[in-house]
Amino acid sequence: MLDAKRLRHDPTGIADALGRRGVPGDEVAALVALDAEVRAAIAGRDGARAEVKRLSREVGAARKAGETDRAEALQAESRAAGEREKTGDVEATEVEARLRDALLRVPNTPAPDAPDGAGPEDNVVLRAWTPDGRPLDEAAYASHQQVPHWDVARELGLLDLERGAKLSGAMFPLWRGQGARLLRGLTQWALDGHTEEGWEEIRPPTLVNTATIGATGQLPKFAEDMYKVERDDLWLIPTAEAPLTSMARDELLDVGDLPLRFTAYTPCFRREAGSAGRDTRGLRRNHEFDKVELMAVCTAEQADAVFADILGRAELLLRGLELPYRVLDLCAGDLGFSSMRTFDLEVYSPGVGEWEEVSSVSWFGDFQARRAGTRHRVDGGGTALCHTVNGSALAWPRVVAALLETHRNDDGTVTLPAAIRPWLGGLERLGQVGPATKELDSPTGTTGRPPEAPPRSGASAASLGEAL
Repeated sequence: MLDAKRLRHDPTGIADALGRRGVPGDEVAALVALDAEVRAAIAGRDGARAEVKRLSREVGAARKAGETDRAEALQAESRAAGEREKTGDVEATEVEARLRDALLRVPNTPAPDAPDGAGPEDNVVLRAWTPDGRPLDEAAYASHQQVPHWDVARELGLLDLERGAKLSGAMFPLWRGQGARLLRGLTQWALDGHTEEGWEEIRPPTLVNTATIGATGQLPKFAEDMYKVERDDLWLIPTAEAPLTSMARDELLDVGDLPLRFTAYTPCFRREAGSAGRDTRGLRRNHEFDKVELMAVCTAEQADAVFADILGRAELLLRGLELPYRVLDLCAGDLGFSSMRTFDLEVYSPGVGEWEEVSSVSWFGDFQARRAGTRHRVDGGGTALCHTVNGSALAWPRVVAALLETHRNDDGTVTLPAAIRPWLGGLERLGQVGPATKELDSPTGTTGRPPEAPPRSGASAASLGEAL
């Protein structure tokens, strides 16, 4: 949520910044006028309150002096002022609520270094990576790699979209056999890599209250995009970002404890309103999907390094999966509602011939913390709003889609990248039968610590972040 004081003292700067996102200037002018109305209502209420106090003192003095008639007259004036105070308090509360509701619907201002642009076509490709270091040649993929993942998954018995639709409706995938194990193995692989380097693993609730979902910016603007349990006034989370951000809601944190760094696996639920008929086949858009999230609460000074670290971690996971990817710097017009700066990671899916977003790493400034009431102490006394940063590392459906297409062999099997094989009992290929499959299904192949660690970030994440 934007700071009303900032709006009051720099309306032109706010209007110019929001104009980069396509917000009309008259909307900012309406906010400025509403803020002036709030201050006028508060001044009127406080003036009446001060008058009540003054008259009360004069009534007491008049009675003490024996001036009964004057005391009665002053008492009548005091009652009238009291009525004005009550009316003013109702008006001030009402207009303050209108201002807060209006501010909750206004997006964050973009960072000054976010590129200008109106939409996805104006996003800037910062860099790209391929396993062999050569520029990606989309035409170089063999015919067996240019098979859509939904066909690959069906042939190998990994995904049963028809039965998923029978159980829940379209865009609810049902994973089977090695497909279900792959999803679980990817999740464990990612979590282990993050927690080994100091990120605290959290398993938050999947259903959260309105205050929780509102702190990140999903409400009130995006209510139609989410699932709600009306009877209990609870929301199914669209991302673990929501509960992780609210863990410190309405708290005053010690600066020495920052940054707080959390990672979580959760299912995520999204209505995908307005996406009917658009990229909805297979795993490209789902109402329910699995994701590993990274989220940090930090000071303004720490935010840049945390931002680079999260981005680096997501990149290293994609490198471990040997998937070509590119990093996009989102332009002001394509930023998410709460974000001031966002880098997207996209993988190339040869089976559909398109780049697909698999991670979005965002820096929100103090926008979410103001909504959540999350502050930290500062040296010398006083407090400051925290900053929040989050990113997917990673969201699995499109990652799996790209993996199935990119690593498909001419015999129909899919080679698993070496980095994740320890988390699947040593399985080398999806669709493989033989010793590795038996090991995967045996108790000894599914328990205990994997024999190898996942790709680590560490100093590599810092070097990857230099481009920020």
